[in-house]
Amino acid sequence: MIGDVDRTLVLGLGGTVDYELMWDSSVFDRLARAHGVRRHELTTTAPITDERSLLVAVLAFVASGTGAERFVASSDVIEDFVSHFAYSITLGGTGVRAGLVLDALGIPSVQHLVSIDDNVRRLLPESMSYICSATEDTLDPHLIVQYPVGAHVRLTDGDVLSPAANRLIFANDPPNRGMLLAADLPAALESAAVFLVSGFNTMQDHDLLELRLAEVRRAMESLTDDALVYYEDAGFYRREFADTVRTHLLSRIDVYSMNEDELQEYLGRRVNLLDAGDVVRALREVHAVMPAPALVVHTRYWAIAMGPDAHRYRGGLESAVSVAATRYRVGDGLTAADVDDTRTMPRHGGGEALVAAVEEALPGAVGIAAFSVDVATPTTVGLGDTFVGGFLAGVVRSKESV
Repeated sequence: MIGDVDRTLVLGLGGTVDYELMWDSSVFDRLARAHGVRRHELTTTAPITDERSLLVAVLAFVASGTGAERFVASSDVIEDFVSHFAYSITLGGTGVRAGLVLDALGIPSVQHLVSIDDNVRRLLPESMSYICSATEDTLDPHLIVQYPVGAHVRLTDGDVLSPAANRLIFANDPPNRGMLLAADLPAALESAAVFLVSGFNTMQDHDLLELRLAEVRRAMESLTDDALVYYEDAGFYRREFADTVRTHLLSRIDVYSMNEDELQEYLGRRVNLLDAGDVVRALREVHAVMPAPALVVHTRYWAIAMGPDAHRYRGGLESAVSVAATRYRVGDGLTAADVDDTRTMPRHGGGEALVAAVEEALPGAVGIAAFSVDVATPTTVGLGDTFVGGFLAGVVRSKESV
């Protein structure tokens, strides 16, 4: 079982070096004036080729209060943009951030990486060992923009005001686009109790994606029958590639997870996350597209699992929601004690009502309401990755207690 000391958690498939920008409205004001940005230019879909087009994209997302991941033409665009701001260097990627959560909770993991440099070596904790497909050091940073609710930027012809806090990711990362697998991945999976699959969202060559997915399926033949395969969705740079991933992997995925932005992208419409009828319709529709044994959707108000195996994961959901709320509250340096403190806080009333209604309407569904947390400077980046780490920690702990 997962709690056995000789079983490992293998988390992949690619890690990143992140430049986490510190939000400063005065700098955005200055850049908007310098580039003459006007409200009618704000768009989330135009190519990002230079500093101005990156600024326009950021402001468009801020105006809508949504999160996203977007491709940029060159890492130089990111370097130029971030030079205007204070920022910190951190490690990212779903597997790595989930591993950092597990480390904070005293659970080791094995990372599968596709790139490496001194930042990674310096910042990975000792409990996180790794296998890596890279043959040389490279650095292709991901720009992380976190903005608070009420973020205010003045344009020449009006203002931008964010209706919600969220996070944005911008990157041009050749190693993650190539997603070369390490030769020792099959051997690592032989003793794995958990295999986390993520990262295909950044790939842009369909033939190469098909090849990598076939290679992953062959590597997964090393997994034991009782190993848990957890797939975390993401903002695909080419949304149609998500269908290709499902075609290859869905039959072996035990838990298929996504956030509210990805849910709405799949449906092609906004979902009122506190309206039970709207949420029930959305969950039914998306589960018809990806009928995994357990489909997990996590949002700012609740996390819900549906499917024939959903009942197995109430403990995982509870742990995931608690840990994600803790990161939102305290940031990177969360501890087990911080998580315990979070668990004493009130739940979101609307989230509680929504969960009760969904559990009644969808037999077998299980849900956990989010916590009601109000902080001046919330951490919005990595919440989905933290949710994954918390979920896996909850699964591990539940197995250990059996």
